Amino acid sequence: MNQVHRPKAPGLDAETLGLDATGLSNSPALKRNLEAPELYEEILRRGEGRIAEGGALVVETGKHTGRSPKDKFVVREPATEQTVWWQSNGAISRDSFEKLRADMLEHAAGRGLFVQDLYGGANPAYRIRTRVYTEYAWHSLFIRNLLVCPPRDELAGFAPDMVIIDLPSFKADPEKYGIRSETIIACDFVNKLVLIGGTSYAGEMKKSVFTFLNYVLPAQSVMPMHCSANIGADGDAAIFFGLSGTGKTTLSASADRVLVGDDEHGWGPEGVFNFEGGCYAKTIKLSREAEPQIYATTQRFGTVLENVAIDPITRRLDLDDDSLTENTRAAYPLTFIANASATGQAGHPRNIVMLTADAFGVLPPIAKLTPAQAIYHFLSGFTAKVAGTEKGVVEPQPTFSACFGAPFMPRHPSEYGDLLRRLIETHGPDCWLVNTGWTGGAFGSGRRMPIQWTRLLLNAALDGQLANATFRKDRYFGLSVPTAVPGVPPEILDPAGTWADQAAYEAQARKLIGMFAENFAKFEKTVDPEVASAKMGAAA
Repeated sequence: MNQVHRPKAPGLDAETLGLDATGLSNSPALKRNLEAPELYEEILRRGEGRIAEGGALVVETGKHTGRSPKDKFVVREPATEQTVWWQSNGAISRDSFEKLRADMLEHAAGRGLFVQDLYGGANPAYRIRTRVYTEYAWHSLFIRNLLVCPPRDELAGFAPDMVIIDLPSFKADPEKYGIRSETIIACDFVNKLVLIGGTSYAGEMKKSVFTFLNYVLPAQSVMPMHCSANIGADGDAAIFFGLSGTGKTTLSASADRVLVGDDEHGWGPEGVFNFEGGCYAKTIKLSREAEPQIYATTQRFGTVLENVAIDPITRRLDLDDDSLTENTRAAYPLTFIANASATGQAGHPRNIVMLTADAFGVLPPIAKLTPAQAIYHFLSGFTAKVAGTEKGVVEPQPTFSACFGAPFMPRHPSEYGDLLRRLIETHGPDCWLVNTGWTGGAFGSGRRMPIQWTRLLLNAALDGQLANATFRKDRYFGLSVPTAVPGVPPEILDPAGTWADQAAYEAQARKLIGMFAENFAKFEKTVDPEVASAKMGAAA
């Protein structure tokens, strides 16, 4: 019960998928399950990175400083035709995938590859055994930091449920495989194989594991979530939905709460569990004062720093330098956070927080949601993509990403929305919408919401201060907004009052309401009437 189902399919034997089945055992210098010290030696010997003052490893990812969602494809065949949300997932034929697989295996032959045998998922009942082949030594360290490392005695006879092959030097032929560029992330859900080529951005590996779990877990009544999670002193769990750049990692890494994980989780019959064993935090303009726990990881041996500026002589880091990208990142094990959970598991959440970075600058900094409003906002997934998180994004762009993670959601959003609705009905958590975006104006004229105010607002929600608060009904968005929160300037709670030009605020608010309505139209036939009626602007 609750074990990952491994269907058979032509081409590969899913039970024995691994070294022999892929043919990669022919590699002359295969290095398996190396730990950080040995990987550092390999990385330095190969010239893949540099050691910074303090011991962190600094690497560059080349032209790909973020994910390439338009280059991600799923094999389309009878087994996936009715289960994959093709409106949001690119398709590759079985024939093209097999050609790609053969060419990538030929490309890998004779290369010195690295292998890591890891778990995707902290809960043993739902985890997937994942074997990751990488061309780069630093990619091997990265994925070792990000997934769950099995005890050494569990590596003998490790039989993977899923295999990832990551070859940045492989350049795909768009015409041959029916794809759009030399970059490829191809997912075969039947044979549980992911092929990554033409990109050095390591985040593609971890997101491939997330995508696979998003596909298999709903059938086991487990809700896969693009969220962070933490636990309060009395055991109260909280989850934080949000896209990259909205504050999932920063806001969940709170000194007075235990960190479960910063990005990807499941919510099942026993509660919440982390998919990962590490964190992947943005580091641009990171400071010791504002985010001491995350900052400390940039000074530690074992942390992988992507595209962070480093002085070539002193090896000192410049975390304010965005010359390579604003999407500078630190990948480190959860054990680097002093108050991280040892199990990666928590009970059922008492609070659900949906984070949005509103580039229009019109949403309130915090609002309490009804269950129907929570599902509406979950399916809408409104935020602004921030610079660098995807290739080509250089300034915040308003966007709607269903389930706060459409690029990683292979099934239709209504499946995940229905799972979340049932969990909210069963366990009764409080639900909140928190705007970490702009105030006093839109992007370019206003300013980003100060992190210290957001933390105070969240603390008030999570510790119950707002249980007896007075709320007003926002006249534009129909949201319940507290009129006062200790330590927060009262004027910030009413975003209209922070704008000098009230007519401009109203125009922006109406524009955003229209965008919500246009986006949600595609979901109205798949949701309960109560959710459909929870639309933005209901009070206007």
